[in-house]
Amino acid sequence: MLYQPWCDKEVEEDAGKQLWRLAEREGGRAAIEAILTTRIRSHYDNLVQIADDVRELGYPGAAAILSERMPRSVRARSGELGEILATELVEEHLDFKVPVRRLRYKDGREMALRGDDFVGLRLDDQANLHFLKGESKSRANLAKATISEAREALSRDDGRPTATSLLFVADRLMEGGGERWDVGRKIRNEVASRAAPPARTSHMLFTMSGNATPQAQLDDLAAAGGNRPHLSAHLRIEDHQAFIRACYERALALGND
Repeated sequence: MLYQPWCDKEVEEDAGKQLWRLAEREGGRAAIEAILTTRIRSHYDNLVQIADDVRELGYPGAAAILSERMPRSVRARSGELGEILATELVEEHLDFKVPVRRLRYKDGREMALRGDDFVGLRLDDQANLHFLKGESKSRANLAKATISEAREALSRDDGRPTATSLLFVADRLMEGGGERWDVGRKIRNEVASRAAPPARTSHMLFTMSGNATPQAQLDDLAAAGGNRPHLSAHLRIEDHQAFIRACYERALALGND
């Protein structure tokens, strides 16, 4: 568990829309430091492969490989940590899984991946696929323009996950075979038919910032269409930039944990 020992959560719900306010509790950050470091690494590389690099190359060599996957710029680190923490929140607190760690597949350390920031999947009792289309934003000070940018992305493609994002997930799942192949096949079928109704596609906006939940995020949720479930989550990190810097420094310090 990451969030449970780390943050207090306040939830407001109205007509299929939820607002989550997450705030660090006293001592919470220290309690999850080690697990957060491991989770960050796992989004950039398979932990088994990192361990194999350590055996083959020692800690410095393994760290050198890991550093080639992680961004160095403040902006890129902020955005990618937002995606990581959004994904972890989904899998800890929602019924969706985010089956592909997409940051492992970047074609450049500082390059942002195109498509939806995260896509969650769930199969219901009738084996119908449900989707979670997610956008994450991380800013020292979160403002209205950033919220509007995220909502615009969520609204594209009639509110469905983009075909490019879905096919990327499907391809990665089908490489594994077995049940993952079957889910990938279902995703490809959905892309072909574009038949999933809005009720099977939920939207999630995840934000992380140093300021309190801005009024713009509340207004955005209130204005969101009522034809699908919506979750808007805000994580307040008062020392936002120092927190991000420390997270990546620890993640790259292999051998010190």
